[in-house]
Amino acid sequence: MKTRQLGTSGIGVAEIGLGCMGMSEFYGPSDAAESRATLERAAELGVTLFDTADTYGLGHNETLLAPFLKAHPGLRVATKFGIVRVQGIYERQGIYERRIEILRPMSHRPARHR
Repeated sequence: MKTRQLGTSGIGVAEIGLGCMGMSEFYGPSDAAESRATLERAAELGVTLFDTADTYGLGHNETLLAPFLKAHPGLRVATKFGIVRVQGIYERQGIYERRIEILRPMSHRPARHR
């Protein structure tokens, strides 16, 4: 698969990435075995960039991706944080955490699964 450089970072990633949001919610029930199979197949095909966020499944997505990423060194993760959601409500409420004292620890914390 062809690669591209991410901005001026020097980091190369495959042109095609995998968005993992649907593995945790939004499009029906999550299926861990099917999600793992999808992740593995994506890696086999050369995908190197996986998109997640701590808001997907309210942490479930990070927990799902953790063992996969540990088993495949060199893969990259795109993420975002600061989106405020209420469990069971799938629509964004237009509420984003902007206080630096809250955001700074969120951006440096280890993934929930470690």
